[in-house]
Amino acid sequence: MAAVLEGWRAALASPVFAPLAPLLVRLPRDRFPGADDLNALLPPGTVSGGGAPLRFVPPAAPLAGAPYEVRVFETGEVATRPGEPHDLFNALVWATFPATKAAFNRVHYAEMRARRGERERGTPRDVLTLFDEAGVIVACADASLAALVPAHEWKALFWSRRADVERAMRFFVFGHAIYEKALEPYKGVTAKALIVDVEESFFAQPIERQLARMDARAAAYFSDPRALVSTRTLPPLPVLGVPGWDPANARAEYYDDATQFRPAPPATGTRAGSARRRAPSPRDGGG
Repeated sequence: MAAVLEGWRAALASPVFAPLAPLLVRLPRDRFPGADDLNALLPPGTVSGGGAPLRFVPPAAPLAGAPYEVRVFETGEVATRPGEPHDLFNALVWATFPATKAAFNRVHYAEMRARRGERERGTPRDVLTLFDEAGVIVACADASLAALVPAHEWKALFWSRRADVERAMRFFVFGHAIYEKALEPYKGVTAKALIVDVEESFFAQPIERQLARMDARAAAYFSDPRALVSTRTLPPLPVLGVPGWDPANARAEYYDDATQFRPAPPATGTRAGSARRRAPSPRDGGG
């Protein structure tokens, strides 16, 4: 166990985990965190999508007779398996982005009630699940950089304009599956990017204030039904291309690997393209 924990501490030093840093330093260093440890990290007043006080609990059998999202919404109980990194990171994301997670839970619950008896989950739930597992919130103070993401201009973004990215962009991992994969990263890990406009002074703010602002913007974005019309509304982001997130990406040729940095698909004028145009803008004008 000591060796495992030591390996975890080394992995968690990666900049991928920067949004969780204020919480990671509060976790026990000699054992895997339990529900009580995680509950102590929740900001005061954290509630489910239904307004119930949130708390992490061991899984019931069978989840107290209610589906996962229903149980969270109605009771505030988030079933959290002991010793499971996936569930640990889900809990840490709840504590870091509580407004967005509550918004997700609220939409899941409403969709489940509206589609009761249907076999299909529905696109809105698929959109939320995809971002919940693999989302990254990108704060950007330069529109010309933001435009390179949906264009799949990865080398132009991460190499040719590397200094600009380091000055005017920050990447906040939201998806708990991305955090889990980052413990043992591998080529090809891809996220979904929500780009939020900010002013340059944003990056000088304390990390806690940055996170609160990103949480508010993401919660507002995903509460708009226009954001939930297609799983293609948000562009992909090759995670290990972010400067510093893989030591190997300090070389220009790293970005020539088309298996990881795929070009944009040809424009087809399909419904997916229309969905992108209809999606609400996550612009952030201040605050």
